[in-house]
Amino acid sequence: MLDVQQFAGVELGPGTLYGAITRLVDCGWIRPLEAEERRRPYRLTAAGRTHLQEETAQLERVVKTALRRLKPA
Repeated sequence: MLDVQQFAGVELGPGTLYGAITRLVDCGWIRPLEAEERRRPYRLTAAGRTHLQEETAQLERVVKTALRRLKPA
């Protein structure tokens, strides 16, 4: 939760975060690793990496379009 808050500036509640983690695991995009004390780390899978690359490319297209439209005529 702290990592998300630090890089995205968004504070998530445990229910929101764990619901998202469950969906990512169910989709096969992340997998749980061995627990470290109270923490449960996850690893991005090959399918997750592919999906993330596709989503990032789509976001990049949106940003490029927005930047073009913001330029003065």
